[in-house]
Amino acid sequence: MNTQRITLTLAAGLIVAAPAFAQTKLKWAHVYETSEPFHTASVWAAEEIKKRSGGRYQIDVYPASQLGKENDINQGLSLGTVDIIISGSSFAAKAFPRIGVTYYPYTFRDVDHLLAYTKSDIYKELTAGYVQKSGNEIVATTYYGTRHTTSNKPIAKCADMKGLKMRVPDVPAYLAMPRACGANTSPIAFAEVYLALQNGTVEAQENPLPTIEAKKFFEVQKHIVLTGHIVDHLNTVVAGGLWKKLSDADKKMFVEVTQEAAAKASKEVAAREKELAAVFRGKGVSVTEVDTSEFRDTVLKNVSFEQFGYQKADWDRIQAVK
Repeated sequence: MNTQRITLTLAAGLIVAAPAFAQTKLKWAHVYETSEPFHTASVWAAEEIKKRSGGRYQIDVYPASQLGKENDINQGLSLGTVDIIISGSSFAAKAFPRIGVTYYPYTFRDVDHLLAYTKSDIYKELTAGYVQKSGNEIVATTYYGTRHTTSNKPIAKCADMKGLKMRVPDVPAYLAMPRACGANTSPIAFAEVYLALQNGTVEAQENPLPTIEAKKFFEVQKHIVLTGHIVDHLNTVVAGGLWKKLSDADKKMFVEVTQEAAAKASKEVAAREKELAAVFRGKGVSVTEVDTSEFRDTVLKNVSFEQFGYQKADWDRIQAVK
């Protein structure tokens, strides 16, 4: 009797322990703060994937550059150090330059135009090109915000940026507007921008209003200038090594969850943007509107698509998306 009881106890223990051996642990990385929608949506997606898979996937989310800067985590997809990231198409363009056309200044009219693009044939074509070149899979796209300029000197027109020491990511399309207007750009890592502004290494930068809030750039900048030069986005990218291992059912589930997460974050960002101009003015920061057509015309006149490896035909097709 005792032997039978021990055998049953051991068997029960093995039954309980079995799921732990079947669980796949994954790393999801990004460079954004824990307070930002990109992180909270990532955490939600990680939990939702665990729930919908019956616990087969355990995803740990690493925010705020914990697993490296944005370039590092993009490389990590191929190196096997990360499994899922959220990152801009500007980094995807290093593998497939054409997709970077979405960062050419004034490509998108507004957030609705951007989100319509994510359902278009040109989006499918460009993301497929990235998949073919990199081996990694773009499964969702999130509205990051519309990029504006902050500075310690007032800016009313493009020419006012001449000689301005400005932090801009080391990505060709991001550099287009500032350089067309004559700024001296510096590629300081995202995590180091606040200190660089504080100590005067640079005197200006550009980012969406929610990012300016989250990174507290308003504390070390006097002016926010609504240049609206890039309607920005982030892609959720799954490493090719992981994607190939997923069953068709799991691929479908990953896509559904990440797209739901992207929709949640996009909605939060757009809503917060509408509130922030007043919030910043309340903190004593100057927030000014400018004639964006003047900035746009300067870029179109001085910056060719071809120098970045972009195709004007792609830009025209995106412009035509309704």
